[in-house]
Amino acid sequence: MTRAKFQDVCVTPETALQDVIRGITETGKQIALVVDEAGRLLGTITDGDIRRGILRGLALDAPARDVMKENPIVAGPDLARDVLLRYMRDGRVKQLPIVDGDGMLVGLELLDDMLSAPKAENWVVIMAGGLGTRLRPITEDIPKPLVPVGGRPVLETIIEQLAGQGFTRIFLAVNYLAEQVRDHFGDGSRWGVRIDYLEEETRMGTAGALTLLPQRPSAPFLVMNADLVTDIDFRRLLGFHADQTADATMCVREYKFQVPYGVVETKGNRITALTEKPTHSYFVNSGIYALEPEVLDLVPRGHFYDMTTLFDDLLARDGHGVVFPVHEYWIDIGQFDDLEKARTEFQAVFTPKDKQA
Repeated sequence: MTRAKFQDVCVTPETALQDVIRGITETGKQIALVVDEAGRLLGTITDGDIRRGILRGLALDAPARDVMKENPIVAGPDLARDVLLRYMRDGRVKQLPIVDGDGMLVGLELLDDMLSAPKAENWVVIMAGGLGTRLRPITEDIPKPLVPVGGRPVLETIIEQLAGQGFTRIFLAVNYLAEQVRDHFGDGSRWGVRIDYLEEETRMGTAGALTLLPQRPSAPFLVMNADLVTDIDFRRLLGFHADQTADATMCVREYKFQVPYGVVETKGNRITALTEKPTHSYFVNSGIYALEPEVLDLVPRGHFYDMTTLFDDLLARDGHGVVFPVHEYWIDIGQFDDLEKARTEFQAVFTPKDKQA
């Protein structure tokens, strides 16, 4: 993620207000960042801070420390672009300093720059028609994509992420309680995207609804489940998919399982090894995929068809399928324990560090 240059808006606590004003005006960033000799962020100054200082009787040769806002809102360097964008929009913050764990200033995000980021031409298909059987009785009255996590429907967070990363063409495959999904998301204009609906008359699996697309995409496209909470960078996924010249890319997550007993290895009736409570590690399907448009030829029309079957059929034809390991936060809310875990962890994962006093 490209960040605005911040060095030209840095000042010291002793910089005169008249010089701060000149810097804010010349850089056009509408903010000054007050740092110490080591580069630690001490505070921020906006035009409004200066004007309030003048109203208090400060002269233009007064030091910056007299008007700076201490403990400003900041974010860490590893947060995804869509998370930062949503936070800046919700908090009405136009400039967001980026600091590391030691408080050192490492960047500056500007809302105007983020809003002008290039749009992705890639389509996104979200499978939102599942029954949510394992979450009943919650899903007796609402579809699983509308189950709230972090104070909003889980699917709304996904769409906000996609919009924040530049994806604007989204298809929702709907079936169970489809009208509720339609009523909530409409045409997507609220999030700056276009949403179209793929109506499943019967359940079609996690890939069958791809046959309902109005036409073949002109570029690689994303497919994902609607019940995921993740901060994955979808552009990185597409970049990896392209670098691997893959026909289909499956996001996978490491899953570790510890055997609760001592494992005995044998040859015949002879003990060859003893391992106490060993841990096994596997890659499991994360429900997010990048596909080439030609892969759609494998999907049969009018049949229940899952993404795992699609990959099986692709490999049987010597297609190129690869995996994209997900090290970012990821959780499937399909079960009660995981839903509660996601709700507990949501704020810590998706909210930038807030040092506001």
